[in-house]
Amino acid sequence: MSNDFESTLAKYAGLALKVGLNFQPGQRLFIRAPIQTAPLVRLVTAHAYKMGARLVSVLWGDDQLALIRFQHAPRDSFEEFPGWVAKGLAECAERGDAILTILANDPDLLRDQDPELITIANKTAARHMEPFSGYISRSAVTWLVLSAAIPEWAGKVFPNLSRDAQQAGLWNAIFATCRMDQPDPIAAWETHVKHLVARGGYLNRKQYAALQLTAPGTDLTIGLPKGHLWQGGRTLAANGIDFTPNLPTEEIFTLPHRARTEGVVHSSKPLNYNGALIENFSLTFENGHVVQVTAEKGETLLRKLIETDDGAGRLGEIALVPYSSPVSRSGLLFYNTLFDENAASHIAVGRAFKFSLQGGEKMSNEEFAKVGGNISLVHVDLMIGSDKMDVDGITEASAREPLMRGGEWVFEV
Repeated sequence: MSNDFESTLAKYAGLALKVGLNFQPGQRLFIRAPIQTAPLVRLVTAHAYKMGARLVSVLWGDDQLALIRFQHAPRDSFEEFPGWVAKGLAECAERGDAILTILANDPDLLRDQDPELITIANKTAARHMEPFSGYISRSAVTWLVLSAAIPEWAGKVFPNLSRDAQQAGLWNAIFATCRMDQPDPIAAWETHVKHLVARGGYLNRKQYAALQLTAPGTDLTIGLPKGHLWQGGRTLAANGIDFTPNLPTEEIFTLPHRARTEGVVHSSKPLNYNGALIENFSLTFENGHVVQVTAEKGETLLRKLIETDDGAGRLGEIALVPYSSPVSRSGLLFYNTLFDENAASHIAVGRAFKFSLQGGEKMSNEEFAKVGGNISLVHVDLMIGSDKMDVDGITEASAREPLMRGGEWVFEV
């Protein structure tokens, strides 16, 4: 790699700590990352220690080991899970460690594997990780998800380029969408985050009763609970640290009422669900619950996802993203939810974030569900936005106010 690349990668590592995690002296850092991303992990680790980290720990993952399990492990072993992983992450969260996840995998890794086994493995992992997921839902810990280019993923995004050009192309796309091409990326992020916070503030003052989303194949009304909070760009953790949990991020989001979604929604981008693709799909909702599922590819896997538990068939998030976002302007399909969700407005089936409701962090699951929050083992984003989507806010008096037209904001902040 060139000196310019190495310099930019080092700045990217710094961005993760300064803007993403807002890492504080004396904190510990826990990193989950594919083994292929070791150069970035080493840079982040060095930056963290220079910023006063007490300890940096890393849990490595490997796509090929995951694939080998599906190819050769006993078919009745997929309900087993290394409990020490879940326990360790929960301990990190309880202690107040910063948590960094580097998301980079082969979108086609499990293409030829049994959807039933994929579903069992995912549900088992979600069940064991539920205590840690609770910390995330309550915003009790600072956390960040970002990505790094790996050959298998780069080959999927740039199939017509040489292997070296694929890797370089994906890194360039990651850097551009994370504003690393700006003269001062950290300043650019501060400006961007303030803009997202301002849009969220506008919608929080409105307190719409519902949203209506319309586009080709989509006519969906999403009810919103009283006291819902629109979030975007920056989140306040329980320890008082502001952090930006996703890089890149272009969304403002809140929680729907678990029982008040009606209509049909059609996908605008494929879903990469833990190494398997689900494409050209639609969901039909009645009384908040999915009652019909169709998909051109991966329908069985999508159905199994929806059947994970009662909450998996309900919405836990609605996020609005302008079609002109940097991720969308790249013209790329990333086959990676972290990026594709920031190119399009999206919904998530499954768990709602408790911090998206006034006082939600202090509620039990039962109290949260009673006021409209959704409880589930899973949280999976589905991309539905496009340059043909319109979004209206519906007031308590049933008046309609335009929020987006043709995928773009129509109100100023």
